[in-house]
Amino acid sequence: MTVPGTFSFDAPGDAARAAELRRVKALATLVLAGTLTLFVTAKLLVPLHPVFGFVAAFAEAATIGGLADWYAVVALFKRPLGLPIPHTAIIQANQHRIADKLGEFIEVHFLEAAPVEAKLRQIDFGSFIADWLRDRKRSADLARFTLRLLPEAVTATETSGLMAFITRRITTQLQGIDFAPLAAGTLRAFVAEGRHQGLLDDMLRAVHQTMTQPETMAMIREKIRGELPTLLKLYRTDKFLMNKIVASATAFFEEVRSDPHHPFRGEFDRMVLSFVDRLSSDKSYADRIDGLKRDLLARPELGDLARNIWSNARAFIERSASGESHVLQQHLAGMFVKAGETLAADSELRTEINQGFVAVLRSFIADQKSGVSSFISDQVKGWDMGQLISLIEINIGRDLQYIRFNGSLIGGLAGLALYTGELLLRLL
Repeated sequence: MTVPGTFSFDAPGDAARAAELRRVKALATLVLAGTLTLFVTAKLLVPLHPVFGFVAAFAEAATIGGLADWYAVVALFKRPLGLPIPHTAIIQANQHRIADKLGEFIEVHFLEAAPVEAKLRQIDFGSFIADWLRDRKRSADLARFTLRLLPEAVTATETSGLMAFITRRITTQLQGIDFAPLAAGTLRAFVAEGRHQGLLDDMLRAVHQTMTQPETMAMIREKIRGELPTLLKLYRTDKFLMNKIVASATAFFEEVRSDPHHPFRGEFDRMVLSFVDRLSSDKSYADRIDGLKRDLLARPELGDLARNIWSNARAFIERSASGESHVLQQHLAGMFVKAGETLAADSELRTEINQGFVAVLRSFIADQKSGVSSFISDQVKGWDMGQLISLIEINIGRDLQYIRFNGSLIGGLAGLALYTGELLLRLL
């Protein structure tokens, strides 16, 4: 494990780059030593022939150029020969300033609102979510993960008092609802769609079935018999009247059910609409409904019912989370897959999701970019500079060493040109 503030050198190619750096360093040093040797040798041979003067001028300037660039490269990372020369070991000496400027640069240029938003808009978050959810294995894993969290969420809901708060809020909201206009509007829509006629048919069918029950017919016959004079009872008039009543009622019910334009249906329409009008305008109806609502919400059985439902739901969730039942997990996984398929087919919804993600992430980055700047600055300040410099050298040191080659070559050519110019001036 890497210690914070340190670096590991096991990245792919680090060993090869380090070996190449050592080879180029040795070659640059060998070139410097060669130009110095050539300079000394040429100086000694100048009396033998004037051409050695040109060689000595080239070698002298090449040596100076190589030394100067060696100094420049070394001074960037450390103190040349360990000497406390001012303005050397530049990276180490300016670690904190470099850290602050790096953090500031990233905050201002990399996390600026316009490029961040442009980059976010290139990402199709909606399609990514849809593809992720449509994968059945991922949806199954998500369902399993959700189930593992549910028991703890339920327990936290109970112990935190959230359930009591939600119950109070729901009760308060229900108490504040005026159910009379709501019921009137619902019934009015019910009538406008003609669904009340189906209710009338069901009521007629139920009344007919009840009247034709032997128990009901016996009860009706007894009522009729009790109202008839004694003489008519002897002739079983009660049975005749009962059969006529049932037959007439049956015929009436059949007429109404078979005729969608029967006058009775119109009367039923007027009766229902009249009730709806009174329900929406008569304060006494509203007061009755409000009283019924308060009585219902105050019933202890309602609280017991809610607690029983909650207890059963919790037990079911715990069984599902423990693996005793896989019903909920299968339903959750199927729900996630279905959601992914729906999202994949709905381009407008994906567009809305993408816009939402862009807005949220853009705002989050705008709020946190100063924190990112501080984090980067603090991280750089905590780095081991010795190791960091070694890491930089491994990656760019080879190119820096070629500056020494160029310095020797350019310096040598400049020295040769100056020497030649000096000779020409003497001849003139």
